[in-house]
Amino acid sequence: MSSTSAPFGLRPAFHPSGLDRAQALAGGIASAYSSDILKGQPVKYNPSAGTIIIATVGAAWSGAFAGVEWTDTTGRRRVSNYWPANTAYQTGSCVAYFYNDANIVYEIQSDATIAQTSIGNEYNFSNIAAGSNTTGLSAATLGVSTAVGNGVQGDMRVVDIAPYPDNAWGDSFVIVRVVNARSQFFGQFTAIA
Repeated sequence: MSSTSAPFGLRPAFHPSGLDRAQALAGGIASAYSSDILKGQPVKYNPSAGTIIIATVGAAWSGAFAGVEWTDTTGRRRVSNYWPANTAYQTGSCVAYFYNDANIVYEIQSDATIAQTSIGNEYNFSNIAAGSNTTGLSAATLGVSTAVGNGVQGDMRVVDIAPYPDNAWGDSFVIVRVVNARSQFFGQFTAIA
């Protein structure tokens, strides 16, 4: 498994409380938003519009996209695990689902080998906008080469390895567990002098 590159973006593994529910945000994606938003893709709030958009590397993000439903311009109700770019919908009909609790522990595949010594280290996303609009799945990965140094903040912090068969530290593409280190809802990291 971890010797094959098969990224899936961010997948909620668990929440310390036992509840890892997706938020349902009414009007959560702007009608005709010009990019695909794929299941498992990191997303952030667009504060000027009250909607979600694709997160950017090295910036605060809120969580992982889970799906969307809307009524298209012909009156047909649509449900999808991803948002198709440039889709227009009837006003008031869109509901976007995404995981946004900063305490959720996610699983993500690394884009290269990573060792157990990475626990506690912070990394940025790689391939953040990659994925398939056929399957609707994100191909975002943990960028091993993006490890940040002491006093510098990354997008996510490694907390463990995902306990799957054939997934071991040092494999080519390890599935690790991470938390949001750059949440839009909480204060940014400050280095301790």
